[in-house]
Amino acid sequence: MSSSPSDTATPAKGFRIPKVPFWAQILAGLVLGVVLGWVANTWDVAWLGTALTKIGEIFVQLLKLAVAPLVFFAITISITNLRNVHNAARLATRTLLWFMATSLIAVALGLLIGLVTNPGSGTGLSAKDAAEPDTQGSWLDFLTGIIPKDVITPFTELQVLQIVFMAVVVGVAALKLGEKAEPLLKLGESVLALLQKALWWIIRLAPVGTIGLIGTAIKDYGWDLIGSYATFTADIYVGCALVLFGVYPLLLGTVAKVNPLQFFKGAWPAIQLAFVSRSSVGTMPLTQKVTERLGVPKEYASFAVPFGSTTKMDGCASIYPAIAAIFVGEFFHVDMGLKEYLLIVFVSVIGSAATAGLTGATVMLTLTLSTLGLPLQGVGLLLAIDPILDMMRTATNVAGQVVIPVLVSAKEKILDREMFAHARSFSIEDADAPVGPRPAVQQEPVTTG
Repeated sequence: MSSSPSDTATPAKGFRIPKVPFWAQILAGLVLGVVLGWVANTWDVAWLGTALTKIGEIFVQLLKLAVAPLVFFAITISITNLRNVHNAARLATRTLLWFMATSLIAVALGLLIGLVTNPGSGTGLSAKDAAEPDTQGSWLDFLTGIIPKDVITPFTELQVLQIVFMAVVVGVAALKLGEKAEPLLKLGESVLALLQKALWWIIRLAPVGTIGLIGTAIKDYGWDLIGSYATFTADIYVGCALVLFGVYPLLLGTVAKVNPLQFFKGAWPAIQLAFVSRSSVGTMPLTQKVTERLGVPKEYASFAVPFGSTTKMDGCASIYPAIAAIFVGEFFHVDMGLKEYLLIVFVSVIGSAATAGLTGATVMLTLTLSTLGLPLQGVGLLLAIDPILDMMRTATNVAGQVVIPVLVSAKEKILDREMFAHARSFSIEDADAPVGPRPAVQQEPVTTG
C-alpha cells in the first residue's frame, strides 16, 4: 500500500512566539501606565485607580521584602570576598574616593542648574501646600541611628543603615576568624544565591509593576500638578541627564579609556530597571550582573556594587537635594549665600548614605534642609511630585554604581577589556546565564591578621 505525500512529509515546525526584549516590555508598561492613569484621572474611574495603586504597591512591597536579608548577606559576603583580591584595601579606598568625587561633581551641577533656573519662583503654589514630613533626618539621628539597639528591629523596620553596619561588622569578623568562619560563609553564599534567584522572579514582573507605578502617579497628580513643578522637574531631569550622559561618559573615556557607548550597551538593563523600580537595592542583583559582564572581576564587583547600592546616590543625594534646597529657599524667600552652598556640597558628599538605596530621598532632603536651617515644611511641597522625579534619580544612581567599578578596575589594570568590548544588553531570561570566560586575573590572598 503506497503512502501519500502527506504521510511522508516532514512535520511543520510549531509556531514560536518571538521573545519581546525586556526594554520593550518596560516601554510598553510605561505607555500603558500613562494611558490608564490618564483615563482614571480624567473620568474618575475609581476601580481602575484602585487597581493601578494595588499593582504598584504589591510590586514595591515584593522588592522591599527582599531588601533587608539581601543587603545583609550581600555586604557580608562582599567583604569576605575581598580576601581573594590582590590589593583589596587600595581597591576599597579608590572606590570610596571615586564615590565622593562623582558626588562632588553632581552636586556642583545641581547647584549651577538651580541658580540659573530659579525653580522655586512662579510655581503658583501657596504655603498651604507645604507640610512637615513624617520622616525627618538630622546629623545626630544619622550618626546615632547607624548603630542598632538590637539585631531584630533593623530587619523588621527596614533600617538599612543599621543592617549595613551589622553586615560590615560580621564581614570583618569573618575575615579575622579565617577558616573557622568558612561554614558560616558557605551558608551565607547559599542564602544570598537563593535571595537573588527569588529577586530575579520579582524583577521579571517589572513591566507589570511599571503599569501600576506610572499609572498611579498620573492618576493621583494629573498633568496640572506636574505643570506647577515644571521648572523643578525639568531641572532634576536635566541635571541627572548631564551626569548620566555627560559626566559618566567623559570619565569612562578619559580615565578608564573605554567606549562610553559600549558601556551603556552593557549597563542598560540595570539602568532601565532602576528607572521603573525606583530602588537601587532592588536592582542590585542586575547591577552586579551587568558590572561583571562589563569585565569587572566578580570578586571586586561583589564588593563595590552592594556598597554602591546603599551609599552611591548621585541622583538622590547630590543633584536632588541641591536643586530642592534652592527651590525651598526661593519659595520661602530665604536668602542663601556661599556658606549655604558649601554646606549643601558637604551634606551631599558626606551624608549620601542616608538615602540607603530605598525609594524616595525624604530623609536626605530633610537632612539637607535642617543643616541649612530651611523650613522642613518645604519637603511637603515636593512629596507630590517625588515619584516622577525618583525614576530619573534612581537610574542615575545605578549608572554611577556601575561606572565606578569600571573606572577603578581600569586604573588597577584588572578590567577585562575584551569582555567590555563584547558586552551587550540582555533579556531578563538570560540574566542567570554564566557571565562567560575571562582571562585569569593574578590575585593574592589578603592577609587579615
